[in-house]
Amino acid sequence: MALTSWFDAIPAITYEGPETDNPFAFRWYQPDEKILGKPMKDWMRNAVCYWHTFRGVALDIFGPGTLARPWEDGSNSLDMALKRTDVVFDFLTRLGVEYYCFHDRDVAPEGANLAETNRNLWAVAEKLKQLQAATKVKLLWGTANMFSHPRFSQGAATSPNADVFAYCANSVKEMLDVSKHLGGENYVFWGGREGYNTLLNTDLKREQDHVATFFHLAVEYAKKIGFKGQFLIEPKACEPTKHQYDFDAATVLGFLRKHDLIDHFKLNIEQNHATLAGHDFCHELAVCAAEGKLGSIDSNRGDVMNGWDTDQFPNDYRECAQAWTIILANKNGLGTGGLNYDAKVRRDSYDLEDMFHAHICGIDTWARGLRIAAKIIEGKKLAKFVKTRYASYDKGIGKEIESGTTDFEKLQAYILRKGEVAPNASARQEYLENLFNGYC
Repeated sequence: MALTSWFDAIPAITYEGPETDNPFAFRWYQPDEKILGKPMKDWMRNAVCYWHTFRGVALDIFGPGTLARPWEDGSNSLDMALKRTDVVFDFLTRLGVEYYCFHDRDVAPEGANLAETNRNLWAVAEKLKQLQAATKVKLLWGTANMFSHPRFSQGAATSPNADVFAYCANSVKEMLDVSKHLGGENYVFWGGREGYNTLLNTDLKREQDHVATFFHLAVEYAKKIGFKGQFLIEPKACEPTKHQYDFDAATVLGFLRKHDLIDHFKLNIEQNHATLAGHDFCHELAVCAAEGKLGSIDSNRGDVMNGWDTDQFPNDYRECAQAWTIILANKNGLGTGGLNYDAKVRRDSYDLEDMFHAHICGIDTWARGLRIAAKIIEGKKLAKFVKTRYASYDKGIGKEIESGTTDFEKLQAYILRKGEVAPNASARQEYLENLFNGYC
């Protein structure tokens, strides 16, 4: 279904297998092929992000944007926003993905006042609903941009200015309404400037309490309107502020427990944000999975030679394979979440075809990783090793520890009788790394 002519030189992207040399084809992603009893598309739930892919111009801190998109007229008008939606859905359908994601300001411009801003958002939302019906593309999640405009320079819900808090309430209310209207399956909170640069001017406890209040208000409003989508929080360690309150998965989970919000949220983990926090991506996934809070993934990567958030498309299928071993062990995989390619082409990748090459690479990287992970799970060797490593907790004193039927006195008596601990078995990390590589 060609909605525009901008991509007429690009064929529909289909699966051709690992041996193809067609750069406009998937080598590893075959949407309907069943992996561990479920189609690949249902495990992956691929989504394209509106902001980097269609609104990004590749500006950086050293210079202006380099990407000139031919459909843009240079304005940030409502008319341009409406025309752009056709381009977006043309790209989505040619690429063959089933989902997209957006911020409110990605799709609609601010107006002369807040009431006009809200009307602009709804005007575009109606067009998006028509395009979704025509193409069967769905909204994976919506969110509100509460970090770009100067009004958010000192935070959103954490701002010392109560008017900013109220403005953000309007933004999230409208986006929850829009997300429900468009059948959004999740709603993401990303605290782009929810943090501080110096404690000299910051009441940290008060700011965090304000965020908790904001989240409770969002939960109440979602219930009021009947929005059934999953609430997600996306952790990030730093950048733009010196310290973000949602530093990593463990920090966010602790915050949610403290403020009685744990039952209402899961986490949206971004690969590049994990490394900014000093963690492996798979560590962040494992922390969430252990708590039953793995909700969705923003898929991108950083550069090992560059310590900031470069948002490059994923290309390490080995990392994705290890990630899949965690996701597949999680009940229902990613559930209503998916793989949102929150990534951007490089500043010198100017052509429209580069948009397709980038997404093909990212999707194929995850698909190849999924195939590898399925073999690892079916082979059972890694799982057997882990189970054996903890076998001392399956019987005897270990079983009593896990079942909560012992105490310090009993444990002391046990180890005094024994006199010394049983020898530790080798952890065999190198053997396991070699075993893992054998599947790749």
